[in-house]
This record gives sequence, structure tokens and C-alpha cells, in this order.
Amino acid sequence: MDMKLELVVVPVTDVDRAKAFYEMVGFHLHVDHRTGDEFRVVQLTPPGSACSIAIGTGLTEAPPGCIQGLHLVVSDIETALTELAGRGVDVSDPFHFGPDGRTPGLHPERIDYGSFASFSDPDGNSWLLQEVKRDTSGT
Repeated sequence: MDMKLELVVVPVTDVDRAKAFYEMVGFHLHVDHRTGDEFRVVQLTPPGSACSIAIGTGLTEAPPGCIQGLHLVVSDIETALTELAGRGVDVSDPFHFGPDGRTPGLHPERIDYGSFASFSDPDGNSWLLQEVKRDTSGT
């Protein structure tokens, strides 16, 4: 039986501010629906992803900013960093994990799953970019 992760709820304080941020990152808007002041759902999807995020009002009891370490896999982290910085995203310098823990710079051998960068949305929900050069589509 397949189980496909298709939606992750990301709690935010200001839906319009978060929507603008994720659109700036490059996420595609699919849904912006409200049924009054108590319920609004905005669904956005990272480019090339089968999984979307939902932000809104009345979706979760979780506090804004509590989501940490969601991974966005990219085939070329240097290109991703350039693109995100060009869009105005405050993204970290690349890093990897060495014998002494988190280490500045790309992984020396550029192995799959070895190089990272990070950014956060306006509420502090954090994201990791992770470089994987091989095909990760599952096909």
C-alpha cells in the first residue's frame, strides 16, 4: 500500500505575510479559501514537489514557528542559494556535518545528502535545503 505525504500544515501568525513569503521563495499558490474570519486555508507547493504546505486560520492548535527542519531537496545547492538570495530570501551560507558537527562550507566531496543551507519564514518555521544530485523522483 502506498502512503504519500501530500500536505504539511505550517502554523503562522499572519496568513497574508506568510503567503507573500512563500510565494517569494517560489512556492506555487493552489488554494486560498476562506469561510469567514475563523477559517482560511492557503495551499502552496514548492517547485517540483508532490507535497504542499497549508497555512491559514483554524487549521491547527500548534503555535506559529514550531515547525523546524523541513527539508527541500535541490540538485544544485549553489544554484538554489543564488536563486533564493535573488528573490530576497535570507538564506544561510552552505554547511555540512563533519567530525566536529556543523561545519561551514559545502561537503568536501559534494556527496548526496551532504551539503545544506537554511532559511526561516517570518514566524521562525525553519527549512533546510539539502543537496541530492541523483534522481529522487522515485521512478
